[in-house]
Amino acid sequence: MVANVIPLPVHNPQKRISVIMVTYHTGGPLKEAILAVLADPDIMELILVDNGNTALARRGLAELAQNDRRLKLVQGQGNIGFAKGCNYGARLAKGDYLLFLNPDAVIEKGAAMQLAESGSRLEQPWITGGLLQTQDGAEQRGARRDELTPMSAVISFTPLHKLPGFKSMHLEKQPCPEKPTLLPIVSGACLMTDRESFERLGGFDEDYFLHVEDIDICRRARLEGGNVCFVPDAKVMHYGSTSRVRLQKVEHEKLKGFIRYFRRYSKKPWARVLLVLAIPFMFLAIMGRAWLLAFKSLFTEM
Repeated sequence: MVANVIPLPVHNPQKRISVIMVTYHTGGPLKEAILAVLADPDIMELILVDNGNTALARRGLAELAQNDRRLKLVQGQGNIGFAKGCNYGARLAKGDYLLFLNPDAVIEKGAAMQLAESGSRLEQPWITGGLLQTQDGAEQRGARRDELTPMSAVISFTPLHKLPGFKSMHLEKQPCPEKPTLLPIVSGACLMTDRESFERLGGFDEDYFLHVEDIDICRRARLEGGNVCFVPDAKVMHYGSTSRVRLQKVEHEKLKGFIRYFRRYSKKPWARVLLVLAIPFMFLAIMGRAWLLAFKSLFTEM
């Protein structure tokens, strides 16, 4: 993707959009993701929270920041986690609209404004999310999801979702809506809210170190009477899994996040029983995937 890093005038000053990007040893796609943000004149600033990168990567970030004053680097805090990094960046942002974007997500020009305009029509506290796509243009898993419960987790993390009468919480195999559609969950890889909604919700729950914080904030927005909306015209090419961090550690944090989420929202006795049943399936599905990929990598490196 070719992007113009020369500062451009903000196209719609009535909707001041700040992008918050948290990076930790992201790898190659980081520069492409940054340039895509800076190529959009609707975006007034990019707050990049550097939780940890190589010295070479940091020199590259410094050069980009020198070329475009909209790029503001936040460094020196160490790896404080994704949710805490997002909250940190949001406190420093000056925009009225906050777009949380993964550092390996390449956003299309105009997508940020699509998210803002759709959100401005919703009940507060509102959240909007974009359409995540793979490099070949297919819809990526996770952009739109149904409600997460112990039962939906058991179905989604086991072969049960392939059987008649059972439905996965992941909706990417369902026909994609043609217009903004209310859903229970959108992805934190490309998630927007306005400042008033974000502050009302108290930001992301920082007890989630990595993963599930997006599911949690969507749940809290709906519990507060707000809306969560999937915006299919806001397209983002998401590389996914580019961080140079051991996959086992990432998946372990995901598992911890799911367990915390269920403990928080599964209050009824029957839900607690389902939670006990769901955890082993989630462990096998999540950690099993990490171990399998690690095993395969041993042979690809030989």
